[in-house]
This record gives sequence, structure tokens and C-alpha cells, in this order.
Amino acid sequence: MTQPFRGPGSLGMHDDLDAVRILDHLVERAVACSASDIHIETRRAAVRVRFRIDGVMTEQGSLPVELSPVLASRIKVLARMDTTVRRVPQDGQFTIELTGGRVVHLRASTFPAIHGEKVVLRVLLGHKLIALDGIGMEAAELDTVRRLVGLTSGLIVVCGPTGSGKTSTLYSMLQELDTDNLNVVTLEDPIEVEFPSVTQGQANARTGFTFASGLRAILRQDPDVILVGEIRDAETTEIALQASLTGHLVLSTLHTSDTVETITRIVDLGAESWIVGNALQAVIAQRLVRKLCDCCEVVPLPNDLTGGYEEERVVLSAGTLVRRARGCSTCHQTGYRGRTGIFEVLELDDDLRELVKARASARAYKEIMRDRGLRRLREVGLRRVESGITSLEEVLRVT
Repeated sequence: MTQPFRGPGSLGMHDDLDAVRILDHLVERAVACSASDIHIETRRAAVRVRFRIDGVMTEQGSLPVELSPVLASRIKVLARMDTTVRRVPQDGQFTIELTGGRVVHLRASTFPAIHGEKVVLRVLLGHKLIALDGIGMEAAELDTVRRLVGLTSGLIVVCGPTGSGKTSTLYSMLQELDTDNLNVVTLEDPIEVEFPSVTQGQANARTGFTFASGLRAILRQDPDVILVGEIRDAETTEIALQASLTGHLVLSTLHTSDTVETITRIVDLGAESWIVGNALQAVIAQRLVRKLCDCCEVVPLPNDLTGGYEEERVVLSAGTLVRRARGCSTCHQTGYRGRTGIFEVLELDDDLRELVKARASARAYKEIMRDRGLRRLREVGLRRVESGITSLEEVLRVT
């Protein structure tokens, strides 16, 4: 178990200074644990504190319930929220300077709940920008993506559920661009990493600066490459597709589970199938799996494991020795330390484009992928299990 919260909250002082100390302590601890989010949840008798570490929620103990309003107020002041509003959700951003002069950027979100406001802080660690060859792609996938990023037009979509690393992949792709000789413009919500040689814009629906209106404005900025943080609606989809057909490379994300669903979703958003077929260059589906800590143990597989587009094909046979998580103080008893990506890269060719234009069924896509020996996400994950990088339980969890 993670050790209970030990910090300024145990001093019993419920003033502003105490809230300052608690918040600093929480952020320092979160950074030390490489947590991506801090959850401060007010309950009837206490304030529950949890961190999201490597994509999984972990308990961090509790604080006296009396500290809830002053801690929330402290966060609101820093994030420039309205401290008098408690029954309406709010959001904002701020920075905290920790011991040693380290500056941490955080995005704050409040949500009115039955016992008081819940606050979630997203830890934005820009220094953790990862190069494309460090996100977990295999050599063949890496070569394909690098070639795709070098195109002068077309749409490339990265898909996966929330928290699967889509934005990190887009940032890694941006690092492959020659930004000195290209005009690269992004539209994000929010901007999580600053690129000195890239023009970055942040959408703000409250002021009317939506993804659709922002994308229209970008097209008047003479761009070579456009990064749209997310395709959310039919209007954004239509503009992005038109931009990709008129001499612009467009990179974006979509909340879909796999490559086939992404293609059908873009068509379902109202885009003409022939436009999608001509504009879409590739779809990259991905998940993040936790990497095993050194404390893991070796066990034999009890049963055969199948996967891929040929469901009956055995990927790992019974008796294969694989590693399983155990847990130690180094990994906070989770059995894992850090994460890596697993990817399914689908580059559209003439045959696939014809399927798109014909609004083919998902089965038709999968038959072509099976015939070409393309690997699905679960099969890629099982190969990582075979190599000892992650566990079977982790792959089954994310796929």
C-alpha cells in the first residue's frame, strides 16, 4: 500500500498558510511519483487524495474535511477562478515553484459534488517531451510514420481512448518536422508543451474561438503543417479534410478504439466518403501499457492466447514463460514503473481507399488487413508480454 498522506495537513492549522503548504506538498509528491493527475475528493468525513500514476488511480491517504474549502480556494486563486462560485464547474491553469526552483505547470478543474467541490489537477510536465523513436514504436512502424510526417498534404489521425498518449505522439511527430523551413501552426485545448519554432493557438469555446473557427483562421496563415488537437464535430472534420486536400499536412486525434472504427467514424461525422478516401493518409491506433518493475516474477501461461485479425491463430502458446507483476517499495507496490506505447499503424493504399469510398463494412477492412498480415493492438501487446516488457494482465486491461 502507498503510505498515508504525511504532511502539513497533520499540523491541524486550517488557515491559508496551511493550504499553501499542503498544495505544495501534494504537487511535490505527485512529481516525485511521476503522477499525471492529482484528485482531491471531498467526502463526508475526510478529503480523499488520489494520484493517477502510469494511468492507474492510486490511493494517497486523506486530509481533514475542514481543509477542503481552504484548499479549493487556494487553487482557485492561483488558477484565476471565481472563489465565490462553488456550484458551477470551473477550470484554469497555474504554476508552482517547488523546492530547488523547479517550476511545475498545472491545469485545474473543479466539479460541484454532494459533499463539496472535487478538484483535479493535471500535472503538465513539458520537460517529458519524448522523441518519436522513444515512444515505443517498432522499427517498421517508425519508418512508416517518419515517411508519413514528411508528406506535403493529407490527413493523419492518431486514435485511442482518453489517456492513451495521443497528444504525446502528435508532439513527437512535430519534432520530426523541419520547423525552420516550414510554417507549422497548432490549435490545441489546452497547450501542454511549448515549441519555440511553432505557432500555437489555444481554443476557447467561451470566447467563440472553437476548433472550427480557429482552423478556418489557420488556413489564412499560409500554413504548411496544421496540428488540430482533436476532431470533435462535423464542421471541424470537413475543414480539416478540405485543408488536407489543398496542399496542407493535417495531424489530429480522434477518440476511437481502433483504426477501422476511426475510418468509419470520420465518414459518420458527415464527411463525403470520396473526400475521406482521397484525404486520409493513415490512422495510428495506440494504447499505453505499464512496464514491469524489476521485482516481477516469472510464471508459465496456463492457456493458449490468440489474437490478430485471424482470431483462431495462437500468438502465445500454453507453457510460455512470461513475467507477472509483484510489487515493491520502489514501484509503490504496483509492480510497474513507467509506460510505453503499443501501436497499430494503418497506411491507406488504393484498395483501402476504394473501401472508404464505397462505405464498406468493418468486416471488409479486417479481411484486407488479415490478408496483408497486419497486426492488431492486442497482438502487438502480446509480443511485448513475450519479450518481458509488460504483463498479460496489463495488455488485456488496455486492449
